[in-house]
Amino acid sequence: MPAPRSRLYPLRELTSAVTSVQDLPHHRRRLTIDHQPLAGVTPAMLHWWFRHLGGEMDYGGHRVPKYLVWHPEDHIRWELARPAPGGGAGEGARFRIVEAFQRRPEFYVDSTETVEKLDETGIRLVRRLAGVPIFQLEHTWSRGASGTHYVSVMDLGARGRAFMPVNRFLTQRTFPDAMARAWLRHNVEEVGLLEHLLPPLLAQQD
Repeated sequence: MPAPRSRLYPLRELTSAVTSVQDLPHHRRRLTIDHQPLAGVTPAMLHWWFRHLGGEMDYGGHRVPKYLVWHPEDHIRWELARPAPGGGAGEGARFRIVEAFQRRPEFYVDSTETVEKLDETGIRLVRRLAGVPIFQLEHTWSRGASGTHYVSVMDLGARGRAFMPVNRFLTQRTFPDAMARAWLRHNVEEVGLLEHLLPPLLAQQD
């Protein structure tokens, strides 16, 4: 693990969001987070953020990779493993994400998924096996009276009885209960930080 960066903004508590863990047929699992609204953040700003995850930003008097600023303790590395057909981090790109929830080695993740959707309504990252989705993480955004409403849903496992052995491996070995709950906390923290990061960053871009 690299040394943690200084934390300039408070992290949201898990209790600030409504979360659930559902065990579904054929050993599938669904994790859902209904986040506290993001004040001062618009869906367009979130769309811009995910299209520009690479590069650096000013943080604590230094130039720091934006991905490391997004969660100064858990994030390790982000890279554009494959650009989108039109270039950059759009639909069709592949994102490589390296992180460790709560900085614990047993919660280490190094995964690469395809961006199958990225627009002002949200982003969807998918991993397929023989053409069938076995992992999907979708973030959905919409305008609300007190800020952007942000919902995260992670689906582990494929539909269909034939994928039961794969699903069991995913939910019991790759992403077991303790890791799933650690991800809930991690995601609440990183999404909450966008409320502090995006308004000043986009003001600089303007």
